[in-house]
Amino acid sequence: MSPAEKRAAFSLAGIFSMRMLGLFLVLPVFALYADTLAGASPALIGLALGAYGLSQALLQVPFGMASDTLGRKPVITFGLLLFGIGSLVCAGADSIDQMIWGRLLQGSGAVAAAITAMIADLTREEHRTRAMAMLGGSIALSFAVSLVAGPVLGARYGVDFIFELVAGLAFASILWLWLVVPNPPVVKHHRDMEVTGSELGRVLKDPNLLRLDFGVFVLHMALTGIFVAVPGMLVQHMPAADLWKVYLPVILLSFAIMVPSTIMAEAKGKIRQVMRIGIGVVAAGALVLMGAEGEYWPTVGGLFVFFAGFNMLEPILPSLVTKFSPAGARGTGSGVFNTFQFLGPFVGGTVGGMLMHTGSHALFGFLAAAAAVWLVVAWGMVAPVPYKQLVVPLSLADGAAPEAVQKALAALNGVGGVALFADDGELHVRFISRQITPEAIFDAARAAGSAGG
Repeated sequence: MSPAEKRAAFSLAGIFSMRMLGLFLVLPVFALYADTLAGASPALIGLALGAYGLSQALLQVPFGMASDTLGRKPVITFGLLLFGIGSLVCAGADSIDQMIWGRLLQGSGAVAAAITAMIADLTREEHRTRAMAMLGGSIALSFAVSLVAGPVLGARYGVDFIFELVAGLAFASILWLWLVVPNPPVVKHHRDMEVTGSELGRVLKDPNLLRLDFGVFVLHMALTGIFVAVPGMLVQHMPAADLWKVYLPVILLSFAIMVPSTIMAEAKGKIRQVMRIGIGVVAAGALVLMGAEGEYWPTVGGLFVFFAGFNMLEPILPSLVTKFSPAGARGTGSGVFNTFQFLGPFVGGTVGGMLMHTGSHALFGFLAAAAAVWLVVAWGMVAPVPYKQLVVPLSLADGAAPEAVQKALAALNGVGGVALFADDGELHVRFISRQITPEAIFDAARAAGSAGG
């Protein structure tokens, strides 16, 4: 990567992680804090916890489309302003109704798609995967830090301080965006990174992609549902300020499981098997929590089992979306997948809060049943071909006929499909990285241009 590309990737990953940090920091302590607000009930606390997911799911695609025409930085700025203002509303809320509106406003700053598109504007295709890996790593780090820092900050300074801190980070991110992040030389729609309306039909009819959409929905529904009940179960045995002493070892141990499971899934070609085991482990974690009945060690054990499954699944589900998405529709496949992912917290919080009227056992039983349904749905998924996707600019072929370049690339060993988008000046290639490298594909495009000339 060039220095400019590294700067763009690191700075945008920083903005994205600051925003996610703002959402994650309150997760482990929100239910405890919201219970002190006027008008609070288990159902409304759950709704407030997951409300941001609804507005996030509804607005992420419109924000991405708006950034294609209005510009990346103005749209991201507007989204960060909404997020910051929503955080201040949450900080000043003295009733559960105000908190719900604040959380909805937080979620309405749905800048994920616009940031992703801006990364695509500022990086070359051969380095884009690495830039996106930086983004994914920053999200994982934000989540881990939040589970530890949230209880400490909440106990020492108050949860309202966390929301104020989050607002400050959002407003600081706006300055960072304009002062540090480079301006894209060209703003264009990226089929490989953004939702394309004409591709929605293909994506929504693909049974394997729909299985993945349902799966990420259940996974993040369960994650949010867990935090409706678990903090209250743990504070029966320890001060809220000490919750990090549970969350830290749970996260570290579950991360340790994630590494070998990901290697087994990707390097050893056992991705279906790992996914099935991960779903079963998530269901088992919910069942352990259902039977814990508020006891300390069973609750901690159930939390660890759940996160072990969660961290087995979280890295491989987006990878499967890439493997199953048709050439030229990776961005649309990922966009639909992300929409279901954001809907998960909304349903997890809302339904979880409603079930808490009956008791935590009802909530955990529901989550275990949802994971069991997911396992049945996922069982029919075909073994994926380990495709990756690459965008090849037609400009590399030096004026050769697009159809000739497409034919030349399609004939390469390891290439599983080439979609031509002549109006965009691009070829979208599905390939198996063990059989052919991106550099070889680019070289073949140049060679086709030389032959055509």
